[in-house]
Amino acid sequence: MGTSHVSPRWWIISILTASTCAFWTAAKTLSSGSVWEWHSGWTLGGEHVFMRLDAISAFFLLLLAVVGASGAFYSRTYWSQKKHPRSARQSRLWWSAMLASMGMVLTQSNGLHFLFAWESFALSAYFLVTLERDNPKVRAAGRLYLVASHAGTLALFGFFTSLAAQTGSWELGPMTSQTSLAPLFWVALLGFGIKAGVFPLHIWLPSAHANAPSHVSAIMSGVAIKMGIYGLVRFSSWLPLPAGAGWVVAGLGCVSAVLGVAFALGQHDVKRLLAYHSVENIGIILIGLGFAMIALDQGRPEWGLLALSGGLLHVWNHGLFKALLFLGAGAVLHSTGTREMSRLGGLWKTMPWTAALFTLGAMAISGLPPLNGFVSEWLIFSGLFDAGRLRTAASLGAVPAAILLGVTGALALACFVKVCGVVFLGAPRSEAAANARECGTGMRAAMGVLALGCLIIGLAPAFFWPTLLRVAGVWAQTAPDSGIANHLAPLGTAHALLALAILATAAAAIALLRGRQTRRQTWDCGYRAPTARMQYTAGSFAGIITAWFGWILRPSVHASLPEDIFPARSRLESHTPETVLEQVVTPAANSILRLADFARTFQHGRVQSYLLYLCAALVMLSIAAIL
Repeated sequence: MGTSHVSPRWWIISILTASTCAFWTAAKTLSSGSVWEWHSGWTLGGEHVFMRLDAISAFFLLLLAVVGASGAFYSRTYWSQKKHPRSARQSRLWWSAMLASMGMVLTQSNGLHFLFAWESFALSAYFLVTLERDNPKVRAAGRLYLVASHAGTLALFGFFTSLAAQTGSWELGPMTSQTSLAPLFWVALLGFGIKAGVFPLHIWLPSAHANAPSHVSAIMSGVAIKMGIYGLVRFSSWLPLPAGAGWVVAGLGCVSAVLGVAFALGQHDVKRLLAYHSVENIGIILIGLGFAMIALDQGRPEWGLLALSGGLLHVWNHGLFKALLFLGAGAVLHSTGTREMSRLGGLWKTMPWTAALFTLGAMAISGLPPLNGFVSEWLIFSGLFDAGRLRTAASLGAVPAAILLGVTGALALACFVKVCGVVFLGAPRSEAAANARECGTGMRAAMGVLALGCLIIGLAPAFFWPTLLRVAGVWAQTAPDSGIANHLAPLGTAHALLALAILATAAAAIALLRGRQTRRQTWDCGYRAPTARMQYTAGSFAGIITAWFGWILRPSVHASLPEDIFPARSRLESHTPETVLEQVVTPAANSILRLADFARTFQHGRVQSYLLYLCAALVMLSIAAIL
């Protein structure tokens, strides 16, 4: 057997082995509450290596192990050596590097080495995003990602160097007693916020996730952006927080949640739609973290613990169902060759496994019981409702945040009704959709593992409460009251009963209708010859809702309307631009470039002019000093 066949097999074995070891180590740390630390006897960059694994880092490491292994197994079929002889080997190399780099980010307790691991993680992700670099759109998405990543790294470089300058050491740990460090949290929020895709720092995320291979999109959305959340959770615990930090984080969460789902509703590309839902779910996580920070400032009341636990659990939940959805979208792309929803349709008949697993992920991300998305959002809602009953400053923000979180859930449900209806139901809108075939066993197995995780957390949420409690205790540097654990047990019972009722109803319906149903043509509104073009499209389905957000979405419509009694053709197309990127960032960057070009005219090589510039500068400085 040739090397091209043996190498992928051994690579899968090594990835699964490493992921299993990481999973076991993280699970052991979470269950025991122990902290593992290691100091090296040698130096790297002039600093001794200091690694730490506690409940917070183990919590994120567990997600990395599950999604990393599932994505690797999926890629063996999706990005095989046979179909991608040029880039398959590079994919395996950079996938391994990315997993190792993220593992190092989660365990480093030295600021300098954290930066080394962070930059390695960013570069390996760039090479994964641009595996199809022959495509101009892929290259453009890769450049935008790289620029945004380095902007975030620059902010983190300033953060860690300032931290080292003020503390006298690169080693990291709890520093809450040093109040002079509080302003550095804003720099950390900028650097980690860019990586997390917080609105409006999300400009790189939609194009990178849409144009990357689907298994790369899955780990980018499921795990990579969580490295930004890890940084915020970690350093909001270790640093003293400036006044109003919790309100800013919660406010960014509300904006990201609502506008993320609003932009998702306006998309026609299924992967770009899923990318915007990453912005939405990062917002949900930040709502929980932000109100936990507010509660910490007010003495750690119980509602803050609920909000933090919901935000933390949503890190896991989003990682599972978003990776599942991207892998499902990848199966559709693999079979049909298109990501445009309006060119799909009718795939439930030809791709039943993919449709069922994708629908399960869609229900989970929409926060529907009895799945995991409902559990984490229920915890956040519970914390916000408890805060709303108190007559404190937190009540003024908790009630609007709960309303916005509810609006986000409703819009997410509408968005995924659109996706599932347009992609999987109805009649095929193209020949590619009509000829679609189910994906391979390996791809379905990877999706099945993630779907199983969504079901387990949804049906047995009380099992995970001690873990959430332990992570929250490490974050707050205290031991929270464990009496609140009983709140999740009734929810798990209700979810189990609901799941049984759903299964019983489905079985009864199948038994009742078996052999009795007859097929008829769909009601055609009086048309003699209905076609697939008469179905709802992605644009028309969400047209009314997207019109509500027209002030920020700024959709453009190109229409060629019928003019005669018997028109030969007509056309209507809509497009939702990347508003922040195209109408804010790009014009600002162009203005800076024009200013720089103008400044270059002063550099012409004439010494007399340079002396005149110096004299003018001295005069202006003298006037300023006198004033």
